[in-house]
Amino acid sequence: MEVRIHQLGPSMIQQIQTVCSQCQGQGEWIRPRDCCLTCNGRKVVREKKILSVHLDKGMKDGQKITFHEEGDQVPGLEPGDIIIVLDQKEHPVFRRSGDDLIVRREISLADALCGCRQVIRTLDNRTLLVSSPPGERGLRDAPVREPGARELPAQQGDPRLSQVT
Repeated sequence: MEVRIHQLGPSMIQQIQTVCSQCQGQGEWIRPRDCCLTCNGRKVVREKKILSVHLDKGMKDGQKITFHEEGDQVPGLEPGDIIIVLDQKEHPVFRRSGDDLIVRREISLADALCGCRQVIRTLDNRTLLVSSPPGERGLRDAPVREPGARELPAQQGDPRLSQVT
């Protein structure tokens, strides 16, 4: 702190207490000739850092990825964490429901009754062939026969996050 005394007139003075103009209240002052040319004596250099984010299969919307102590760094203070929150955007073909990806396809009544094969292109550019056997009249549990019926290809899709090693 600096204390300044100003004389306002005969037998009138004013005393003002302000933050030190040299150290800006930090309690430490570096002579201009000793200052670093990069930071001008502020002890902090502003720079950009690129952080690589690895997204695992099965990560969910709203899940957080934390980079510990990668926030702004200031002398005398512990650096903060950078937290990235995943925001899942809509896909024109696939819709996510929990751990499952859903594709909605309309098929004709003839295909539903007589059986059909459909090719589905996955997100990682693999090709899946989904087929349904012919249904018989009166058989209620025939696949792809009723509106909203589902066909689940075995061993396809992302693993649950707890299964990823």
